[in-house]
Amino acid sequence: MKLVMAIIHDEDAYQIMDILGEKGYMVTKLASTGGFLRAGNTTLICGVTEDRIEELMEVIEQKCKSRKQLAPTNVPALYGKETYLPYPVEVTVGGATVFVLNVAEFKKF
Repeated sequence: MKLVMAIIHDEDAYQIMDILGEKGYMVTKLASTGGFLRAGNTTLICGVTEDRIEELMEVIEQKCKSRKQLAPTNVPALYGKETYLPYPVEVTVGGATVFVLNVAEFKKF
């Protein structure tokens, strides 16, 4: 048994959960926040037998594509030390970060 934790973009979460639900996976969805952009992410947690990990990874890989997005950053203004101007910067968002952990014991009550 493995525990899969996938950190994905909020926009991809419901589509992936629908697909995994149709395939019989039981998934727990947690709201999370990224540290760099402080934007919403979703962390999916799923207990999986080893023979189903490859199928789960394929779904995540197919549906969690990275994309470009403009994100505001604060740049110091020329006329004051305390003043900042929002300046858009193109960043890559989306994709997935997936952790697969060994599970010593699993019980469901």
